[in-house]
Amino acid sequence: MSPLVFYLAHFAVLAYALVGGVFLAFSDFIMRSLSLTSGHGGAEAMQVINREVFRWVFMALFLGLAAVSLVLIVHAALWLDGTPATLIVTAGLVYLLGCFAVTVVFNVPMNEALAGMDLSQTSTQSYWTGTYLPRWTFWNTVRTIACGLSAALLLFGLTTLSQLLPA
Repeated sequence: MSPLVFYLAHFAVLAYALVGGVFLAFSDFIMRSLSLTSGHGGAEAMQVINREVFRWVFMALFLGLAAVSLVLIVHAALWLDGTPATLIVTAGLVYLLGCFAVTVVFNVPMNEALAGMDLSQTSTQSYWTGTYLPRWTFWNTVRTIACGLSAALLLFGLTTLSQLLPA
């Protein structure tokens, strides 16, 4: 593995864990807390959160990891073999499918639907409690697990790779 990709992979382990930590906070207590607010408070707070998430730190990690995952997949598939290659390729695929694709296919459409809703309408409260909270939280939990699994797989891949290298 080239030194650049080796260091990039180490950064990716940390970044997968950081992104997964954000998702964990939402699945563990933020969404539950928002569900306990009175009236439309939770829906309004989530509308604000969904606008603010585009700040550069989180989005740079989230989007950057998609590109880094592709680099790791290609590099491992072309230049590595055995268990390290399998673990590193799987780590990248789990992030791309379980986190990035889930976000694009499930969470973002729900966020966009909520963003366009009028908080004074009863249909908004119905969507918030009956659809958004359970479905968004479910898919967010999938993203949490995917990020944690990606971090673990990549860490194990790097560990296995380092054990195979001459001292």
